[in-house]
Amino acid sequence: MFTIGDFARHGRVSARMLRHYDAIGLLRPERTDPVTGYRHYSAAQLDRLNRIVALKDLGFTLQQVRRILEDRLGPEELRGMLLLRRAELEESMTAAAARLAQVEARLRSIESEGHMPGQDVMVKSLPAVRVAELSATAASYDPRHIGPVIGPLYEQLFGRLSAEGVTTTGPGIAYYEDAPSGDGSVLVHAGCQVAPDQEAGEGFAVADLPAVERAATIVHRGPMDGVLATEQTLARWVDAGGDRSAGYAREVYLEVPDDREQWVTELQQPLV
Repeated sequence: MFTIGDFARHGRVSARMLRHYDAIGLLRPERTDPVTGYRHYSAAQLDRLNRIVALKDLGFTLQQVRRILEDRLGPEELRGMLLLRRAELEESMTAAAARLAQVEARLRSIESEGHMPGQDVMVKSLPAVRVAELSATAASYDPRHIGPVIGPLYEQLFGRLSAEGVTTTGPGIAYYEDAPSGDGSVLVHAGCQVAPDQEAGEGFAVADLPAVERAATIVHRGPMDGVLATEQTLARWVDAGGDRSAGYAREVYLEVPDDREQWVTELQQPLV
């Protein structure tokens, strides 16, 4: 038998927490001295303590923990429940990280107000290119909506091009169009440059992007969920020069290593 202090140390919890669990009937001590009131726990009770702490750390309330324990789930059932809960938390963390990235991008845009780094922008003509592509619809042009769509598109495209033995001739190019629905959704085209005589294949289309006489371009460094500040710098430059944007900017992925912080992407904004 362990004193409450010893049991707390072995369970890596506080004695105060054990007293609370006792008070609410979640984990009663094996024996309580009727004279001194000292609590004593057995080693077998560590199993229940581990379940309580694991469920609590995964976001379950103590009331939910009680119901789960009362159902007397076996180790495999409990493990399955914990794995599902972990997946839900990981999804929430991913969404929170995406929101944080957008907040940081907005902050960078705010910090750059009043600055016009014209040296970062170049005007050039863009040649016509043929791309093999896959397309899908995103809910909006918000990077939080574009990212989950364009990433899987490129994964599928690379797999299909490899299966067909198609060799790309240049970096990936993504371009966008308003969806016909008119509800603010966007058609996302994930493309890779291919030879001028390349035809559509099994599971992918081929499109010819026309030449652009004048395009304002800027290089973005880092992951695309932080592209907002770079994109707005380009927009301010276009507006200050008296030009007008023609549709969405193209994205040319110049360098895409495993470390997303090292990505190098050129934004190409066609001008009217």
